[in-house]
Amino acid sequence: MNQYHTNLLFGFFVFLISITSFTKSDKTFYNSYLTKSSVDPCYDDNRPKKCMPDFVNAAFGQPIEASSICGLHNAQEFCDIGTNKQSCGYCDDKIPGKRYPASALTDVHNSNNVTCWRSEPRLKNLADVTPDNVTLSLSLGKKYEITYVSLTFCPHAIRPDSIAIYKSMDYGRTWVPYQFYSSQCRKLYGRPFKMTITKQNEQEARCVDHFRSIQGDMSGIQSSRIAFSTLEGRPSAQDFESSPLLQDWVTATDIKVVFHRLHSPVTYMTNPMFKSQKNKYNGEFIISKEMPTTQSASSVQTNSGATTYSLSDFAVGGRCKCNGHASKCIKGRDGQLTCDCRHNTAGRECERCKMFYYDRPWGRATTRDANECKGKCIYFKSSSLFLLFKIHYENRRFSFLFCFHGYETNSRNT
Repeated sequence: MNQYHTNLLFGFFVFLISITSFTKSDKTFYNSYLTKSSVDPCYDDNRPKKCMPDFVNAAFGQPIEASSICGLHNAQEFCDIGTNKQSCGYCDDKIPGKRYPASALTDVHNSNNVTCWRSEPRLKNLADVTPDNVTLSLSLGKKYEITYVSLTFCPHAIRPDSIAIYKSMDYGRTWVPYQFYSSQCRKLYGRPFKMTITKQNEQEARCVDHFRSIQGDMSGIQSSRIAFSTLEGRPSAQDFESSPLLQDWVTATDIKVVFHRLHSPVTYMTNPMFKSQKNKYNGEFIISKEMPTTQSASSVQTNSGATTYSLSDFAVGGRCKCNGHASKCIKGRDGQLTCDCRHNTAGRECERCKMFYYDRPWGRATTRDANECKGKCIYFKSSSLFLLFKIHYENRRFSFLFCFHGYETNSRNT
């Protein structure tokens, strides 16, 4: 035994000699130290229970990148098709009232003061089926458990025919399909229309034609919103707590939306609105009355019939992922959002037991069992000193708990 261990053992015995009997006041102090706050949602009468952060729009205020922005480099003309007429305007990032930045998608959504993002005008023929690949990439900053992804289109804007939604669980390094929308699912995405989801393929992205639910001859025009529900049609959704597969399916750090096609060829050829607009204006849109008079004609790109992808809101409903072990997420010392972990758990998502609490394997909290991480301790109390000792060997499995003067071990920690 070297000098270090000799001194450590000597100090330990000196401390044991100083221990006195527990008094009633000592026990009160001890209990107050261990008792959880009565307002902590993760505990019920000092018993651990499942808890979750509030449901939020995880996209609000988050950074978003767009591969195409109207008027970013120079003024550009665009046209929308309204219910009875088309309206044209121009975009110019240098003029505040004519900007259409991607940040408009995650700001406060006010129906009385709509802000929009617009892509650059699509110059090709409406019936062209070549994919556009206009992309919006949203970073949530942390893992969330997603309930829905919602896209709201600008007033009078055309609802795109083909859209792909992807998710990432590793901060944008890799992407997996989440949902597809198209009038030609198999041709564009290689998937059948409304593929049947079973327990064997619950992590498969479906493809649906969102126009089929729209009545009348306004298909493709002014359909204000689409919303993808992550658990809709998934057989294990009713038993979500027991389905690691679905828990993984709803988890995301980033969401990406790719616009592949603005108009369906079928819609273009058969929709009365397009026919009437083409006949009325001989295949061209009216010249915008908004075009700036102070600029020369050559300074603005004028494209008769140029339409854009246009959104006013990009929302992602969900909860900060904490595996049932935290009721809120907070900013950590590094400035990143992290779970305020309870139940003796640790990590950004409370995905592991904290140090000295390895006597029970980590588990996600459920309604029936909070799966609190367990540890065993040595408790000492003297009139002048309160100390909490934890002794664990390197294998993190073997530990001791000493109780003195009738102070019994808490059965939940054994």
